[in-house]
Amino acid sequence: MCLAVPSRIVKINGFHALVDVMGAQREISLMLLPEQAKEGDYVLVHAGYAIQKIDEEAALDSMNLIKEIVQKLEEEGLAPED
Repeated sequence: MCLAVPSRIVKINGFHALVDVMGAQREISLMLLPEQAKEGDYVLVHAGYAIQKIDEEAALDSMNLIKEIVQKLEEEGLAPED
């Protein structure tokens, strides 16, 4: 199973981008993205590569779902420690 994480592009430099992933920033590659991206776009990131652009509503829905899952795991004492 693979998991692609919704991320917002903060800055683009050639085929590299700085993205915000729920408050954490990291560098990713845009080499596998089949369409042009711009700052402010949301992309799905897997293994350090943007693989697909998604609209803001879908990105926010996915991020909220991830937050709910983490919160539920924490409540049940099943969440990994930082």
